[in-house]
Amino acid sequence: MTMAKGLLAIASLFLLAMLALWWMRPAPVEEEATRLSVMGILAGEADLTGFARVEAPRAFEFPADHGPHPEYRHEWWYVTGNVKTAQGRHFGYQVTFFRFTLNPEPPARRSLWASNQLYMAHFAVTDTEGEEFHHFERFSRAALDLAGAQAEPFRVWLDDWALYGAPDRETLRVEAAQDGIGLTLRLRSRKPLVLQGDRGYSRKGPEAGNASHYYSFTRLATEGELRLGDAVFEVAGDSWLDREWGSSALGEDQVGWDWFSLQLDDGRELMFFHLRRADGSIDPLSHGVLVEVDGRSRALRYGEVEAEPLEYWSSPLGDGTRYPLRWRMRVPAEGLELELIPRLHDQELRGAFRYWEGALRVEGSANGEPVSGQGYMELTGY
Repeated sequence: MTMAKGLLAIASLFLLAMLALWWMRPAPVEEEATRLSVMGILAGEADLTGFARVEAPRAFEFPADHGPHPEYRHEWWYVTGNVKTAQGRHFGYQVTFFRFTLNPEPPARRSLWASNQLYMAHFAVTDTEGEEFHHFERFSRAALDLAGAQAEPFRVWLDDWALYGAPDRETLRVEAAQDGIGLTLRLRSRKPLVLQGDRGYSRKGPEAGNASHYYSFTRLATEGELRLGDAVFEVAGDSWLDREWGSSALGEDQVGWDWFSLQLDDGRELMFFHLRRADGSIDPLSHGVLVEVDGRSRALRYGEVEAEPLEYWSSPLGDGTRYPLRWRMRVPAEGLELELIPRLHDQELRGAFRYWEGALRVEGSANGEPVSGQGYMELTGY
């Protein structure tokens, strides 16, 4: 081969490579447009034409339902937990994967980057002793293995953040790391899966379709490694996994929710959420669940749980946002008198969707006997 022919061959290969990259190029996605799209979806502002709706209970199918439901507009895999070192140093953590269908029709573009599925992930660590809250956010389209979810074998991921394993065989792993903060944890269910609401049908708003299919693993034995910079901690404790999917949630006059997941040291778990209206009242559709030591559960309806805020905290962003962080909770039928106390005040996630989500401890009594515990709280719409 002459020098001229060699250079021509190299130039031809280079041109083919450039054409291939152009053919596979992603459509322009502006960061602010992506953020606004996600905020609109979470707030229930997007057009629902063409999406499946949650309008009644349905039979769950596992392992299929551990995986994605792209016919619905959104869903999430939500893991929170409280862990400690052998010396008693406490950490809270959250690893959450959100899936959004931006358009019910797949894109027509002939590109490996083309997708109508957007993934958002949140990763947070509460360092109670260090009085620090670390939180991170990522976005990606479900293309070229950048992000996605599958049922068999179960896996949901965004870049190198992942939740995977076999929920029905009681083994899961969760991994996430960024900017020197990381964790690798093994989760094993201590109790059977719990269907929330009416057989897994969790109604949120009065309008048809303002609901989700919702189930939980309420106590997952947790052990593994947590990293803060150069420090590595062996930790153990308990986690909670929530799974929801649907196409809309809040009604027109609803502005947000206060969600609590509690693990009591008497072996029971309690979940309850307030749905708040624009006028400050609590919607009667608010509900929850109480899980007994043996795994049996019963729904908690509006009026069965009393939750009163005791202390407020203002966001350091200085825009007037105030969160109710310390609560008194009563479940009279169960003899429960509880106080919910945040591990840190500032556990606010300031990303595309701003909300407070953090670890808390529980103090109180059950039928006159002392009881304590731990949990997580989520506050939105403030």
